[in-house]
Amino acid sequence: MRIKVKHLKELYDYREMIISLVKRDLRGRYKGSVLGFLWTFINPLLQLLVFTMVFKIIMRANYEQYYLFLFVALVPWMFFASSIQDGSTSILREKDMVKKIYVPREVMPIATVTSGFVNMLLTFLVIFAVLIVSGRGINPLALLCLPVVMIVEYILCLGIAMIVAALTVYLRDLQYILGIVTMALQYMTPVMYGSEMVPDWALPIFRANPMTPIVEMYRQILYYKEVPEMMSLLYVLGIGVIFIILGFACFNKLQKGFAENF
Repeated sequence: MRIKVKHLKELYDYREMIISLVKRDLRGRYKGSVLGFLWTFINPLLQLLVFTMVFKIIMRANYEQYYLFLFVALVPWMFFASSIQDGSTSILREKDMVKKIYVPREVMPIATVTSGFVNMLLTFLVIFAVLIVSGRGINPLALLCLPVVMIVEYILCLGIAMIVAALTVYLRDLQYILGIVTMALQYMTPVMYGSEMVPDWALPIFRANPMTPIVEMYRQILYYKEVPEMMSLLYVLGIGVIFIILGFACFNKLQKGFAENF
């Protein structure tokens, strides 16, 4: 336990580097594009438009104000997907820095996931605006639970990012495999549809997806304007804690061979 506490303190000592890497990533995310940082808001809105056309107009999804039903789940999903895909290459992108100076290697996936988290928070400004303008409104009491769900998702994403970042150093093809995996997972997560549409035989697989309860909770708070049950909050918190423990354990075990694989 003493070693773990010491290691966490070391990561805290490198907080300025993490902040610097986050700022660099946010500045460089749309560098060179005409619209620049506006793509933070345009990108999810364009995806919302496409999915709304497909599922509401073509497939006739039967949900009131479907664009809101979709939007409040799509933005958290985009954060999850980017954390996995960008997180998988976080060590490889900074391999020159890792080889030249000493820095805890966990800093790289932490900075990558934190950058995506900040990007999600900014996009939530658009979600709140749309909820108010549309007349859907916001339940202030339910909204108090939103930071808890966000933090749990951040912990979950960081845990998975730590695992895939370490594995990708050894297996470079993993970054491409993960693109396919996240695309498949999107359709196995209640983003474009509600969980009541899942057939009984598929429910065990559906519930094994760690993002399922998290996405459902975002929708419960923002779309249905309901306060989640305490047991539901504890359940998603437990999922996050399990993945962050597994993430650090896997990363610490695998990072010993990073130098030989750069």
